[in-house]
Amino acid sequence: MRRVEEKIIGIKAIGPLVSHLRKSGKRIVFTNGCFDIIHYGHVFYLEKARLLGDVLIVGVNSDASVRRLKGKSRPINSLRDRMRVLAALESVDYVISFSQDTPLGLIKRILPDVLVKGGDWPIDRIAGANVVLESGGQVVRIPLRKGRSTTSLIRRIMSL
Repeated sequence: MRRVEEKIIGIKAIGPLVSHLRKSGKRIVFTNGCFDIIHYGHVFYLEKARLLGDVLIVGVNSDASVRRLKGKSRPINSLRDRMRVLAALESVDYVISFSQDTPLGLIKRILPDVLVKGGDWPIDRIAGANVVLESGGQVVRIPLRKGRSTTSLIRRIMSL
């Protein structure tokens, strides 16, 4: 099993990594998110995503990106911590950060065979869906686990 640090990659490494994986005949799955407080809903989702291919690459929003999307009180956990926790999961093969509000640029670089998002996202709102579909890949929406969200978890903690 690879160490956590070996699973965290930078933008310069993604091109050569994806090229190597493709030459090896690997089916590449990509998903993304803030993953601010990892909970069972995330673990379930990532395990299901990993089953769709040979390699799961997870894009993680930078701290500034999370603040723009979720508000100035977020993220709860730093990018470094979020990436390390994700990399520690058995279902996750690689973790990479992005600073934009969507991972479109990253998706264009990776061109995954499968792009995965939660079932609450309509396909026409999934960043990069058209790029993946046009390149012959597929877009899969995984149903969410009811009552499992970071926002609801924060609300529960705040009410204690």
